[in-house]
Amino acid sequence: MSRRIAREMALQTLFQLDFAGVDRASALATVCIERGIEPGTGNAAEHYAQNLVGGVLDKLALIDEQIEKFAIDWRVERMAGVDRNILRIAVYEMLYADEIIVPNIAIDEA
Repeated sequence: MSRRIAREMALQTLFQLDFAGVDRASALATVCIERGIEPGTGNAAEHYAQNLVGGVLDKLALIDEQIEKFAIDWRVERMAGVDRNILRIAVYEMLYADEIIVPNIAIDEA
């Protein structure tokens, strides 16, 4: 499985959730279909993306708090949608994921 692909899928899903007002399952299913993955078939990338999206949404307030703590003179809601969600995924992986990703790798992937 490529975690990079899963992160891209999570980013696309979170972006849709920010701007399209769709539900999480529909957003991820759309991303899967666009990538030629049958939704719900147990694909490893889909599973990791689903974990990232769920984790980011579950810890959203804490993640945004961390981002704002270090983003001097920037509020999360003022950031570009893609940038905001890239940061959210990276912070989630560094601080809250079941398998913590070391900062240099999370930052490089972001």
